[in-house]
Amino acid sequence: MKKTTIILGIILMISSVMFAQHTFTLTSKDLGGEATINEEFNGFGCTGKNQSPQLSWKNAPEGTKSFAITMYDPDAPTGSGWWHWIVFDIPSNKNELVSNAGNLKLNLAPEGSIQSITDYGTNGYGGPCPPEGHGLHQYIITVYALKTNNLGLSKSTNPAVVGYYLWNNTIAKASIVTYYKRSKV
Repeated sequence: MKKTTIILGIILMISSVMFAQHTFTLTSKDLGGEATINEEFNGFGCTGKNQSPQLSWKNAPEGTKSFAITMYDPDAPTGSGWWHWIVFDIPSNKNELVSNAGNLKLNLAPEGSIQSITDYGTNGYGGPCPPEGHGLHQYIITVYALKTNNLGLSKSTNPAVVGYYLWNNTIAKASIVTYYKRSKV
C-alpha cells in the first residue's frame, strides 16, 4: 500500500511539472509585484520615465498566427478602467518585447506590429499614473495568441474596438499583474 501511494505521488508530481511547463506563459525581467518610477507615466502630474517593461512569452498554442499585448488598469476612476498600452499584429515568430519597446521613437517593437492609441490619447506605451492618494491600482498586462496574422486595424483604432477584435480572435492568453500607487505629497 505504501509503495503504491509513493509511486502514485511521484507520477502525479511528474505529470504536474510536465503539464505546467507547457502552458502559455507571460513573464517580465523588469516587473516585480509593483511597478516603479521606470514604468510610471511622465505627464498628468506624474514624473516617471515612462518605459514599457520587457515582456516575453512561451508555449503559444498551435495555430497561433500573431500576438497582441495590452496593459489595462481596472481601478482607474473612469467607470471603464484605463488602457495604458495596446500592441497588435506582432508576428508569430516573435516571443518578446524588449524594454522600452513602447517608445515609438526608438523603433524597438517587432517589425509589422502596431501600437494603437491608449486612453492618454497617444500611441505607444503610457505608464501608470493613478490619482494621488487613490491607493494601489492593478495593472493587468496580457499577451494574446491570435488565430489571425493581423487584425486589420490601424494605429488610430480605439482600445474598445481593438478589444472586440482581440476577443473574436483569441486562441489563448496569459497575464501578469503589477501594482502601483501615488502617495499624496
